[in-house]
Amino acid sequence: MRYVSGLAKLALFALLLSFAVKNSDPVVLRYYLGWQWQAPLVLVVLVVFTLGAAFGVMACLGYLYRQRRELQRLREALAACRTLPETQDKT
Repeated sequence: MRYVSGLAKLALFALLLSFAVKNSDPVVLRYYLGWQWQAPLVLVVLVVFTLGAAFGVMACLGYLYRQRRELQRLREALAACRTLPETQDKT
């Protein structure tokens, strides 16, 4: 299984490397007020992908922290229920 995983990683690396070599032509990104940025296409794609992943993670953080707070509240409620003495009759 380790060999299959290693071969898959090697194939993915070769695929990405060949993509980078084929797309090394410079592109110009034009901004407002005459600003522009010239960089290789593969760098622009990598930057945009990284920014998209970062924004996606940041968008999920609020939901994650909300779930974590509720889980902590439920754990505390469960612990409080377990420490209460039993008040039911056992007949």
